[in-house]
This record gives sequence, structure tokens and C-alpha cells, in this order.
Amino acid sequence: MTPERRYMTTGLFRRSRWDAVPALLVYVHLALLAAFFLAWPHLGWGARLGGAAAYALAIGWNQDSVAHNFIHNPFFRSKLLNRITEYALTLENGVPQTMYRYVHMRHHAGNSDRPDADGQTIDPISIYRHGADGKAEPMIAYVLMGFWRDDDPFTVAREIAAKRPKEGARALHEFWVMIAVYAALLVLRWDFVLVLAPFYYLGQSLSFLIAYYEHLGAEPDRPIAAGVSTYEPIYNWLFLNNGYHAEHHYRPQQHWTQMARLRAEIGDAQAAAGVRIMSWPHVLGFLDRTAWKVPTASA
Repeated sequence: MTPERRYMTTGLFRRSRWDAVPALLVYVHLALLAAFFLAWPHLGWGARLGGAAAYALAIGWNQDSVAHNFIHNPFFRSKLLNRITEYALTLENGVPQTMYRYVHMRHHAGNSDRPDADGQTIDPISIYRHGADGKAEPMIAYVLMGFWRDDDPFTVAREIAAKRPKEGARALHEFWVMIAVYAALLVLRWDFVLVLAPFYYLGQSLSFLIAYYEHLGAEPDRPIAAGVSTYEPIYNWLFLNNGYHAEHHYRPQQHWTQMARLRAEIGDAQAAAGVRIMSWPHVLGFLDRTAWKVPTASA
């Protein structure tokens, strides 16, 4: 067994007992969403809109912290518990978790790569995919259009099923369960669903904002420099060390509790490779002056 206890041999959790934290957060998020639905008739419009804004923030936070870590290191030793958690993440984020995993692993395969001679990228959410002259797409366009450019769920399920039929079937099952639950909510409280719909889009857009600054100025062809890191402590505490993004792309299976150790291990090589480091967290990357100096397709 390695020093980081790569796989636990006993107990509830597969890699680390610290995974009790994100595992708990999955179900707290789902419980708060259910509580918001139940409280809806008793709330004024100020509280409703405030809750809807929190709903959007929760989606962006979850997808880039809890759900993201679950992709690379499922929390539990039990396949059943992991499967239940996939459904919980699906319902609270409004994205089938198995489909999210597939798209995210394609992201890692391409590392936000630049288009080839045919204008295609391996990474479907590459910041260069819709740029020009080898430059990143402008941030506003990437963030606001990213959600609408995603492949439809049936296309994603077919792509998964082409190599892993059972996984493709699981992805579709998550999708239909999600549709059934939100259809039921629509029947019970149509105004709740209709008000949350634009905030759902904002939550997805927030995730694209984070993704943009995780890669603006990185070097997709150099594994050690394929991401942009930020060591801002509050952000890393809230987002389960998502700020260590260059480190994450260099070693995607590294557990979230071990990112500082990895940085210490490869820090000299990172410095030699010119890994870009931001002072602001990714979610506020537009405030970082170093980001302003990275040429984009609009410059």
C-alpha cells in the first residue's frame, strides 16, 4: 500500500475517511433543495429569489468540487452506495452524473486542446474550440454559450454505449429518473420549477466560468502545465482543493486531500515549465490581472 493509502481495505470509504466530508455534502445539498421546495409556498418573493440564487451557486460549487472529486475517486467501497450517490448528484445538479463523468474524462483526454486541422478538439469543452488563430475564445462567449453547445443527453448516451453498453444504459436511466422527478415537481408546483429554470442555467454557466480560468494561459500540450492553479486558501477549502488544477491535470487520480503534497513533489518541475498561477480563485479569475494579459480571440 502506498503512503497515501491509495485504496482502503476496510471501512466505508474507498480512498480516505476524509471523503465523509464530500459524501455528507452531497446529501446536505439534496436535502436543502428538497427543503426549499417544501418551503416554497410559505416564502415571499425576496426569499424565493434569494434561494434561487443560492441554488445556482450550489450547482457551480458542486460540479467543481464534490461531483468532480466523485468522478475521479468514488467515495465508497460499496458499488451500491456509489450508485445511490450518482443519483443524488444527478438530481441536485440537474446533470446525469455518468454523462458528466464521460464529458469530463474527454476533457482530461484533451486538456483543453487547440483545434486540429479540421477544427476539432478532443476536449468538447476546450476554451480553444470556438476561438480563432489558436487563441482562447473570449470569456463572456464561452461562459454564456457553453451550456447551449453541450451535446444532447441521447447523443452522449450513445457515445458512452458504443464502448460501454451497460454504462450507457446507466446514464440514460439517470436522465429519465431526473426527468421524472422534475416533471413531478412541475405538476406539484409549476412556479417553483419555472422560477428555478433560469437559475439552473446560471449555475451551469458558473461552472463554465470556473473551467475557463482553470485553463486560460495553460499549455494543453504539456501535461505538467495543462492547468492553471490558484492556492487561495478559502477557495480551496470550499472547493476541496480544486485550485490545484495544474497538479490535478498532471495526476488526475490524486486524492483531493493530497494535492498540497503533490505540489511539493513536482513544484520545481512546475516552475521550470512555467506553470501559470493565479492569485484569485478560478471563480473570480476575471479579477486577476495576469488573466487580462493572456491573448484571446477578441484581442
